Amino acid sequence: MLTSNLIGNKVIGFTLAMLLAFLTINLNVNPAAAQSKGEVPGQALGLNSDADLWRFIRNGNSGNTQLKGELAAVMIQSEGDNWRAVRNGPVSVYGAVGVLGIVVLLAGFYSWRGRITIDAGPSGKTIERFGTIDRFAHWLMAGSFVILAITGLNLLYGRYTLLPLLGPEAYTAFSIAGKYAHNYLSFAFMAGLTLSFFLWVKHNIPSKVDVEWLKAGGGLFKKGVHPPARKFNAGQKIIFWAVMLGGLSISLSGIALLFPFQTAMFAKTFGVLNMIGFDLPTALTALQEQQLNQLWHGIVSLVLMTIIVAHIYIGSVGMEGALDAMNSGKVDRNWAKEHHGLWVKEVDAAAKTAKASPAE
Repeated sequence: MLTSNLIGNKVIGFTLAMLLAFLTINLNVNPAAAQSKGEVPGQALGLNSDADLWRFIRNGNSGNTQLKGELAAVMIQSEGDNWRAVRNGPVSVYGAVGVLGIVVLLAGFYSWRGRITIDAGPSGKTIERFGTIDRFAHWLMAGSFVILAITGLNLLYGRYTLLPLLGPEAYTAFSIAGKYAHNYLSFAFMAGLTLSFFLWVKHNIPSKVDVEWLKAGGGLFKKGVHPPARKFNAGQKIIFWAVMLGGLSISLSGIALLFPFQTAMFAKTFGVLNMIGFDLPTALTALQEQQLNQLWHGIVSLVLMTIIVAHIYIGSVGMEGALDAMNSGKVDRNWAKEHHGLWVKEVDAAAKTAKASPAE
């Protein structure tokens, strides 16, 4: 019985050895080489096809899946690398340079020029510059913007600056609270932006007077220089339109981020730009739209922050009497004559006309 089993095993072993030799000779297959070079029997490329496979995947090509959603079959969305590189590179670097740079520049300007005072001195008499509704619109827009700016900066720079100072627990709590504040106060900002536009747009139409104001540098660089200006001077008009257009832009991109995958604003915008000579892609996926929205939202916000820092400076510590305009709504008459002389004449003329009308 034992001898029979041994003979049978030898026969089977001999048969398998002969079969392997036959396959090796006729198919030219080397098992060791197949493992080291990625080769397999037949016409398959084995590991040699990795380059083609990964090139296909990295191009964002999709396969088949039972899952819902247009991106479910995409294994790798390569634009995510580009988005991260731009966000953590130029946007973060140049944004920090802009915001910190304007602070340094204004500090240098203040050390050279000092506070811009009322040359004639306070008169003790006031003139109403902004009513209650004007001040409400301003502070609604300004207050919400400051909180949006702080919470937005935290998203870009918080983990590098606040996290080491606050620690993980406190920083997490601050970031979560900031997220909700950012999302909900964005609507307050949009409301203030809209109200401010309708209240002040008629005063911010460019005119020839603005050219004279700009030629004189607004009187900011030399004591005793007071170029003519109406209710809003050229500098204020520039800030107004920058805030209105920039605010509209970040509002639209913000809405797209709040309600993701619902818009195609960049594809449509690129389509319009292509009509005037650009060559921009218009076949954008929903995720690509979101990535572009996020980058644009950050870029425009950082530009606005840089502008608003300058506005805050000149409206507070930089100029005597300027803050009264949005606090009480009334400013000193000498301040008004020096910085908005044409507007004071218009107000005085309207007051005389109104006073004379009943007598007639």
